[in-house]
Amino acid sequence: MARPNFVFTSESVSEGHPDKVCDRISDAVLDAFLAEDPNARVACETFATTDRVVIGGEVRGPASVIQRVEEIARACVRDIGYEQDGFHWANMKVDSYLHAQSADIARGVDGDEARGEGAGDQGIMFGYAVDETPELMPAPILYSHAILRRLAQARKSGEAPDLGPDAKTQLSIRYEDGRPVEVTSLVLSTQHLNPDLTSQDVRAIVEPYVREILPEGWLTDATVWHVNPTGKFVIGGPDGDAGLTGRKIIVDTYGGAAPHGGGAFSGKDPTKVDRSAAYAARYLAKNIVAAGLARRCTLQLSYAIGVAHPLSIYVNTHGTGEIDAARIEQAIPQVMDLTPRGIRTHLGLNRPIYERTAAYGHFGREPESDGGFSWERLDLVEALRKAV
Repeated sequence: MARPNFVFTSESVSEGHPDKVCDRISDAVLDAFLAEDPNARVACETFATTDRVVIGGEVRGPASVIQRVEEIARACVRDIGYEQDGFHWANMKVDSYLHAQSADIARGVDGDEARGEGAGDQGIMFGYAVDETPELMPAPILYSHAILRRLAQARKSGEAPDLGPDAKTQLSIRYEDGRPVEVTSLVLSTQHLNPDLTSQDVRAIVEPYVREILPEGWLTDATVWHVNPTGKFVIGGPDGDAGLTGRKIIVDTYGGAAPHGGGAFSGKDPTKVDRSAAYAARYLAKNIVAAGLARRCTLQLSYAIGVAHPLSIYVNTHGTGEIDAARIEQAIPQVMDLTPRGIRTHLGLNRPIYERTAAYGHFGREPESDGGFSWERLDLVEALRKAV
């Protein structure tokens, strides 16, 4: 049995965090390829440090995009808001080392008439959903993201001009009878452009936005606040700490509330099951919970490179299921083709929809009209009910 009463903590980082700057550039490069060729292959990694961005990886697609990589990187950094000594979108040096995809990998993914298109790599992927929030996401990570997203909106709109792009937040939430009821502590560190601001000054800026985001009653007199606990936070972004694509995989998913297969998402085209199968697993878990088959669901898929169909499907409803988990496992292949091609077709993943995923979480977002966040749709509910 799961513990009914406990405190659980998750963290998020802003779009200006050094690792998220790199995720953003990698996904922007991916989108540029997919915009010109929906079947492009991309595995793009980015490294950022003081006044420098380095981009590398393997691609198969229009050469014209490779020629625009520097322009793409500068546009990302400019939109995030870096115009400071040590990291400025106009002055930073950009080096690109993108090269052709390995022929051995391409052969396994492309497949042949006999065995079809295979997975881009071996691996395990997890999806998760829980009914403790309307988005069917764990509350600590959902609201950690939401706070930083709201602060970014305030910064960019001019409401909070003293805030800088780099920020982190962390929420510890108390659960009672398995439901989130109270924030016991809140940690928020945000870059500020005015060096004379104290921690108290920064709290006065951010507190109204925090209260706007969190559900009523969750902040109490007992909530412990730590806002910029080290004092000044003026030097931010890659100038303060180097960044790298794919280092925030727990932030990107469920904040530690669910397992993670280990593969990062950003910069990878959807033939890479690290990304597409993790999206499919979230999609299935969310629809299972929305269908009333369980209040909480963890779902695992596994793949082998060059092999089309998943090697295994595992469902755990953590004692909250209305029917046996084995029956749900048997129903899943009836409602969705989980080959790499099947996932991409079902969710419409061969589109330039990835740059927007690079910050504030890949899950718990609203599906968008152009196909963005399609894995958050709830259009499998009836099919699942019928299949079980």
